[in-house]
Amino acid sequence: MIKKIAVVNDLSGFGKCSLTAAIPVIAAMGVQPCPLPTAVLSAQTGFPSYFYDDYTEKMEKIRAEWEKMDVHFDGIYTGFAGNEAQIGQMLRFLDTFYKKGAFLLVDPIMGDEGKIFSIFTPELLVGMKELAGEADLITPNLTELCLLTGTDYRMLEQMTDEKHLVTIAEQMGQNFLRKGSNSHVKKAVVVTGIRFKDETTGAMKIGNLVVTKRQTKLLAFPYIGGSFSGTGDLFASILAGGMARGEDLFETVELAGTLIGAAMADAAEEKVPRNEGANYEKYLGMLIPGADWKNFGKRGA
Repeated sequence: MIKKIAVVNDLSGFGKCSLTAAIPVIAAMGVQPCPLPTAVLSAQTGFPSYFYDDYTEKMEKIRAEWEKMDVHFDGIYTGFAGNEAQIGQMLRFLDTFYKKGAFLLVDPIMGDEGKIFSIFTPELLVGMKELAGEADLITPNLTELCLLTGTDYRMLEQMTDEKHLVTIAEQMGQNFLRKGSNSHVKKAVVVTGIRFKDETTGAMKIGNLVVTKRQTKLLAFPYIGGSFSGTGDLFASILAGGMARGEDLFETVELAGTLIGAAMADAAEEKVPRNEGANYEKYLGMLIPGADWKNFGKRGA
């Protein structure tokens, strides 16, 4: 029977992020995405103007209907929460559907590049800490990991040294793992989007640091320059799909980095505005079960 992941995130018409990124990615991986919207937007919040429809009350109605259907999920993946009440709805959802054999992936969306997003409040942080503490895997960037561990995120703005960044990220990741409340499975933190200068070549790179209780590994790729909407959502979605398929975490992180790097390079070459998102569509074939994704680009795809 096909695996199912409940994806709790917003739906944005433009920006290639959140549910519009998660649904095709997870489906391409041979897993059924079951979306539960936290909000519906005309476009993601990086655009100068957008319509926003809050789904906080509707989230409970959907949860209740799914409970009546007696559905079961192999995984739950949470993303954007517009307020602390929505995190409360997510925790209520876990009470119903987070059962033995299922995994929980939390993408704790709160800020980036040493800055917090407009949705951020102290109450949101309290809720996000509780939610992340229940997770089997979290995918924060450095700013979000600082917030989760009580570290001053403002120091990140001036940091580019590879060893310093990785050491701090590893320490914060291990600190989070020690404080986690859910011990029924092995926990992990994947710190995303660490930008640094390669000490040997001087070239800029971007890496994802995998931190588990037993080992730490940095998987780095050439830095294309700039950023694109939705790359974090693509990354977390690929990890969720990999978890549902029972695949090695380090291998899945490498797959995600390779696909996103190709999508960003393609978008940069076409001079796509960052709010429009990366050109990931043509690389979805890399995610199909059994695909030789390491040689995907070499075949001229």
